[in-house]
Amino acid sequence: MKTRITELLGIQYPIIQGGMQWIATAEFAAAVSNAGGLGIINATRFMNNKPGLIADLKKCAELTGGKPFALNISMLPHKDYTDCTDMFFEAAFEAGVPIIETSGRNPVEYVQRVHDQGIKIIHKVPAVRYAKTVERAGVDAVTIVGFECAGHPGMDDVSIAALIPKAVKELSIPVIVGGGICDSRTFMAAMALGAEGVVMGTRFVATEECPIHGNFKKALVEAAETDTILVQKSLRNANRVWKNAAAAKTLELESQGASLDTLLKVISGNLQRKHYVDGDINGCLFPIGLCCGNIDSVKTIREVFDEIIGGSQQILTHLGTTIGL
Repeated sequence: MKTRITELLGIQYPIIQGGMQWIATAEFAAAVSNAGGLGIINATRFMNNKPGLIADLKKCAELTGGKPFALNISMLPHKDYTDCTDMFFEAAFEAGVPIIETSGRNPVEYVQRVHDQGIKIIHKVPAVRYAKTVERAGVDAVTIVGFECAGHPGMDDVSIAALIPKAVKELSIPVIVGGGICDSRTFMAAMALGAEGVVMGTRFVATEECPIHGNFKKALVEAAETDTILVQKSLRNANRVWKNAAAAKTLELESQGASLDTLLKVISGNLQRKHYVDGDINGCLFPIGLCCGNIDSVKTIREVFDEIIGGSQQILTHLGTTIGL
């Protein structure tokens, strides 16, 4: 496959792994990159641990044998840990990371420094108006996530079917899209709408290589498309998660007008980090997207790629026959 994204990032297929807080390790990212996509390491795992982050980035470089991978740097404010944004960028520069993915506030203060290091930068946003802002800031590509996505879809409740055509019409840089994409059908739909790459998180959680406890994988493959819910709207930081006890408690607290300090006792990322290891599926929020209803098995990452690539070819053939192209 060849799009501006594959050319820009030097990857075989325009398929990018989501940042996936706490579970986007060097080994996991390398498996995605080695399958022909772009694997991503999440910087949040290394708060106040620059040597650890550099070591993980170098490990990924070794495991990929020179194939591209990226570092995800979330610049959203989080009260439950210190802002380490500057340190994350410094670590990326020192480790020679080829690509950085940012999200949260406008990365304008970092773009020139990133480019001076010969690094490409992608910024993730939930709306076209923000995409236009970061295009002006000089990013190389933009990822737009729709209402369907796991984690933070923004506050507008707009689907990728509406976002993609508007984005590709109003932007000149390549557009990557995330939200609801998990197989060849959803991949081809996104590409047909004008995207030049896709980002997937939920589908990659249900893989053998994903370093999350098997209880969460089991919950995901058994979930229906109606088994997710949006929480944290009271914080203006909507979060799509699985309907579990932690999500129900969060909604209850929000309905009562709970303070951020009270909510953090349920929504803190530190709880996720703990329970992703011990397997308590009700002890923390578990971000999964609406595509969970289309995921019915745990596969290897290579199998996920094989289905998307092989299935896409079959869809093209079918459309050619059906439409008479």
